[in-house]
Amino acid sequence: MVQFLSLDGTFSALSDPTRRAILERLGQGGATISELAEPSGMSLTGLKKHVRILEEAELVTTEKHGRTRHCRLGPKRLDEASHWIEAYRRNAEERFGRLDELLERQKKGSPR
Repeated sequence: MVQFLSLDGTFSALSDPTRRAILERLGQGGATISELAEPSGMSLTGLKKHVRILEEAELVTTEKHGRTRHCRLGPKRLDEASHWIEAYRRNAEERFGRLDELLERQKKGSPR
């Protein structure tokens, strides 16, 4: 159950295009809140809200240095989501494989 709660937070955080853009930018290296806000034209306050959501999902970590807040990618939350997606994909492929076999048998006219 705890795993699904963390996945809920991860997928909720990833549901917003602005937050995905922040993660994409941080994939190139750390950045300050100001540097993250600049390309979008968003206010610092607005961007801080997005960063806070990403931080709560542990997708981003921040550190305050003087008057600036530096952001970087979080430790492993996308790994959990990736593992869940991969397991779901394998399950779907297995089901489609069984469906393909059934359709082939029906095409050939042979029962089970």
